[in-house]
Amino acid sequence: MNIKLRRLIVFNRLLLAFVLILAGLLLGFKASWWIAWIPMLIAVLMIVAHFMIGPMSLIQGYVESGDLEGAEALLKKVKYPKLLYKPVRSSYHMLQANMHTMTDDLDKAETSLRKSLESGITEKGFEGTAYLQLGAIAQKKGNIKEAYENIRKALKLGLPDADNEASAYLQLSSICMQRRDFRASKQYFAKAKSCKATNVQILDQIKEMQKYIARMPG
Repeated sequence: MNIKLRRLIVFNRLLLAFVLILAGLLLGFKASWWIAWIPMLIAVLMIVAHFMIGPMSLIQGYVESGDLEGAEALLKKVKYPKLLYKPVRSSYHMLQANMHTMTDDLDKAETSLRKSLESGITEKGFEGTAYLQLGAIAQKKGNIKEAYENIRKALKLGLPDADNEASAYLQLSSICMQRRDFRASKQYFAKAKSCKATNVQILDQIKEMQKYIARMPG
């Protein structure tokens, strides 16, 4: 479907549903109710989609193209997030969390992540990613114990790729370094290296961490 037509339908579902209901009633009274139910059924489906999916079906395109402002504008169009279908609601809160993280609003990011988890994340690796983000937030807030627990849970649940796994192990290595548990820090660092990450930022972090690991006793 043409993207412009798709946007037109998504943004005007309620109006189109109203028109279809009128068309159905008109057909029912002037022609046949056997035909009238078709536009009326489509109208009901549009109303359900408006509240249970909203504009979320369009957001992926904005995210993939890097248009975060457009994605954020679509998120703001969701007026009743509690009515969203659970997997859609989970994605909605996850995207919210990413937006808040980018603006360094850690409290809102944490709240959105927890709402995403409560909604029930169905995509493989996404639950682990949520806990990895919670761990990173806790670490930034200085709550080292909570950070450690969340990151370990993320690894236990599973992460979507080698870059995320390497990032998790690097964070655990850093936490153990702060605790002066040098043995554990080295072990986690070795696991981070073995992940064979490809992300440039992760590789730079590994190179930087290597300098500190080399100076550790034991």
